[in-house]
This record gives sequence, structure tokens and C-alpha cells, in this order.
Amino acid sequence: MRITVFGATGNVGRRVVAEALARGHQVTAVVRDPAKPHDLPSTVTLAVGDAGKPEDVARITTGQDLAITATRPVPGSEHELAATTRGLLAGLAGSGVRLLAVGGAGSLTVPGTAGTVLVESPGFPDAIRPIALACGEQLDLYRADEQVDWTYLSPAALLEPGVRTGRFRLGLDELLVDADGNSAISMEDLAVALLDEAERPVHRRARFTAAY
Repeated sequence: MRITVFGATGNVGRRVVAEALARGHQVTAVVRDPAKPHDLPSTVTLAVGDAGKPEDVARITTGQDLAITATRPVPGSEHELAATTRGLLAGLAGSGVRLLAVGGAGSLTVPGTAGTVLVESPGFPDAIRPIALACGEQLDLYRADEQVDWTYLSPAALLEPGVRTGRFRLGLDELLVDADGNSAISMEDLAVALLDEAERPVHRRARFTAAY
């Protein structure tokens, strides 16, 4: 497949690029500033653009099979995530290019709580509440869209660099936890789950989640 990755230089984005290349896909990585070091593989095609600008999105994704977004605003600019989502949806509207989005875990419901979402649960860290709420708004924008073939992937509660095992569980809108109540997945395995969905679509116009 011909895949365009927005947010390709971020922690998750780099792993998505690596996983896609390992599977033999043609990857276009989008960067805002080509003068900045990006340290991406030489086999990647670079494209300059902004995911929040529909005209850039349309230009960069023309002729592609799939777009993946793993963008994350810096702390203090969480509001930009909604604007970026609107730009992606507007740029892809009517194009036939599928969109896979890496989102957040905060909007997943907590098991055994009659529907309480993670961001509203007791003890949720204040430091990450702004991005969790922004991701919830992001998901709402996808669910309201009627013109793009999108899929939204929420990670486990704990998402960190780790190892690629290829072994994890999938769910829908409920947080996945293990026998000890922990919810975690490596960024490497999240990329595996995302590319599995890219190659074998199951969750079209829906959200799913992945965890150990």
C-alpha cells in the first residue's frame, strides 16, 4: 500500500513508519519543517505540509491508499488537536483515502463502573487531563463525520516505548485491563495493531483499542 503518515517524527509515528516499511509498504512521511533533523529511514518519501490545512492534506494524500495520523500537540497547545482533526477530515473528504487515527485512552470506559470514562475516574493524573480531553473531542469529531472512511485506535492507559511482541488483545470502547487491573501496551505493538487494521480492515468508522 501507499501510506502517508502525519506525525511521522513523533514517538508513535516513528514506530508506525518502521512497522509499515517492515511490511513492504511505500511510506510518505509528512514534516512541517524539512530543515529540522528528522532521522527517518532513507526509504521514506518526505512531504512538507500541515495536517491542519485541508489543502496540504489533499495534495499530499492524492494517489495514496491510506493516511495515518499520529500527531500530538505540545503541552499547552492541546486545543490544536481538534483543528488538526478538522483539517484532516476536510482534506480527505470525498477522496476515497482511508484514515487511521491514533487517539487517546481517556475516553474509554472503565470496566465495572457502569460507563465511567477513564478521564473522569478517581485519581486520573491532572498533568495529562488536557490531552485526554482533547482526544475525547477528537473522537467526537470523527464520529460526527460522514465523508471519510476513518478508524480510531485508542491505546491502553499506559503507552510507552518497549518491544514488539505482536501479542496483544483488541477491544472496542472499554479499557482493556489484565488480571491485576493494569492496562498497558508498547508503542511498538500499538503500531502492529494499527498496521494489522490497515491491511485487514475490521473497525471501519469505529474506534477500537489494544492492550496486553
